[in-house]
Amino acid sequence: MRQSLLALSIAALLAGCNPASQAPEQTTSQPAAPQAAAPAVVAEQNETERLNKWFEAKYEEQLQMSPLQLTFLGRKEKNDQIDEMTEEAEDKQLAWLAASVAELKAQFDYEKLEPEAKTSYDLWIYQYEQEAEAAKFRGNRYVFNQMQGVHALLPQLLMNFHKVDDVKDMEAYVKRIGGVAKAIADLQQRAEKAAAAGVRPPRFAYEGVIEQVNNLLTGAPFTESDKDAPLWSDVKTKVDALVKADKLDDKAAQQLLADAKTALTSQFQPAYQSLLGFLTSELDKADKIATGVAKLPDGVAYYNLRLKQSTTTALTAEQIHQIGLNEVERLTKEMIAIKDKVGFKGELSEFFKFIKTDARFFYPDTDEGRNAYLKDSEAYLDYINKKLPEYFGILPKAPLVVKRVEAFREQPGAAQHYYPGTPDGSRPGIYYAHLSDMKAMPKNEMEAIAYHEGNPGHHMQISIAQELKSVPTFRTQAGFTAYSEGWALYTELLAKEMGAYKDDYSDFGRLITEMWRAVRLVVDTGLHSKGWTEQEAIDYFKAKTPVAEGAVVSEVRRYIVWPGQATAYKIGMLKILELREKAKTELGDKFDIRAFHDTVLGGGALPLDVLEKRVNNWVASVKAQPVAAG
Repeated sequence: MRQSLLALSIAALLAGCNPASQAPEQTTSQPAAPQAAAPAVVAEQNETERLNKWFEAKYEEQLQMSPLQLTFLGRKEKNDQIDEMTEEAEDKQLAWLAASVAELKAQFDYEKLEPEAKTSYDLWIYQYEQEAEAAKFRGNRYVFNQMQGVHALLPQLLMNFHKVDDVKDMEAYVKRIGGVAKAIADLQQRAEKAAAAGVRPPRFAYEGVIEQVNNLLTGAPFTESDKDAPLWSDVKTKVDALVKADKLDDKAAQQLLADAKTALTSQFQPAYQSLLGFLTSELDKADKIATGVAKLPDGVAYYNLRLKQSTTTALTAEQIHQIGLNEVERLTKEMIAIKDKVGFKGELSEFFKFIKTDARFFYPDTDEGRNAYLKDSEAYLDYINKKLPEYFGILPKAPLVVKRVEAFREQPGAAQHYYPGTPDGSRPGIYYAHLSDMKAMPKNEMEAIAYHEGNPGHHMQISIAQELKSVPTFRTQAGFTAYSEGWALYTELLAKEMGAYKDDYSDFGRLITEMWRAVRLVVDTGLHSKGWTEQEAIDYFKAKTPVAEGAVVSEVRRYIVWPGQATAYKIGMLKILELREKAKTELGDKFDIRAFHDTVLGGGALPLDVLEKRVNNWVASVKAQPVAAG
């Protein structure tokens, strides 16, 4: 039951599978009579099987409400439609979820379920409760911003995820262009309503969206140009591919191109020009000095909810802020140790300057340099892939590709990111890198980032989740940021244990990326609970890391428009490390790193308290195993 694409901009993550997790969560102190034992087991299995069938039916019913999610999963039903983006549509979906929870509670006996089924039961309710809580603060969300905007997501989905294998698929693509126009108009109405209530993102967010919209509208058929606009270029490429595959004759191809051009100029262009007019009119009303969401109506309560949902914990802003300060102090000491190890004479701040300015740490700001970044990232991933069987029993089947972000949405210094492939493997997972400014993409940080986005990070965790057969399908698509991002950050450190970072500067780069996430705890809470301005956040970030200025600005602006999300990474990583150390202590010689990892990945994406219960159950099951005879 993944949150909506509107809320997450498909930043969704998924699940995993492990027989060890089947150990009972509880044992009864009252032994059953021998003759009653077998029927009791059969009853539990029947209730679990019945529940799992119910989940499959309900999840399919829910999927049919989201044509975009179907497309994202590689399916073609409703591929001529776009999701409804109105508040009324959200209300309808929330009411459906509420009714499903009521039905779940009425029709199934929780005590008769197997442990994994109990987890599924709890997660279905948990995710509904998250949606219900978030709905109370719907008006606090920034509808259009430079990070999550559906204005950029929808064209990207058409270009990268709407699969065109035949004429019918291309006709659906053309129809969807009109659907995009309607979605943008509906979202503009919501943004206008929010602005009237005093909910506006800072000026920089409007400026970022304006730039992205202009990128989409620049070129043929919208403007006189020798260069095609992104969507028109994509349409021509896809139609041409059908012609070359003998699936379309020239006459039909010309008709499809004409239909697409009409949809673009009569529907897409007016909707985006209207949005452009609204955004431009808002510029002078938006804050030039950016701050957090506490200033919004119910802003403090909204931020507290964002922390709760991002970290899946009850940690307060003050607690998270202090954890961040503690981690920054610890990592600073480790950075100093590496600085001294490489023989640098000077303070850490001077070493930061050296790392940021010495040419050896950067690729040329040319197409050759960009290609080298991609190829070297692939080489790091090739190395780690060979080591995976030593640390994991469950391995992903899905392929991974490394790509540059599309030009219309590329931002200098913006963070690399990952998009999952399809569950059937027909579309690979994609590790995207922003390469418009190579000075913001240092060589010494790229190795850790490749592991974070690829294997054993996001690609591995998400692919394993999607390939699961041991849990209901909805769990293979569930997303909990603290789990997924915590896992990916954990794997940056794990890669060191796997023999990566043979160069001290790359190991320093790993510390930079971890420090980056520790700083996030301080900066995010500083912005949204302590009244920090954008500049104060930037200054703190720059003082604690050698991250390039463009990347720092991009990061801080991300935290401002996406409150709480950035705190999930470090909180999740710390929990996984805590669980691993606890398991090592309790199991001693029985501890197996492969089994631990399979346990963490084996239940899919989970709230951190549920993950802890899962690991504790695994530890208990290993303890209960008889010691092998010597």
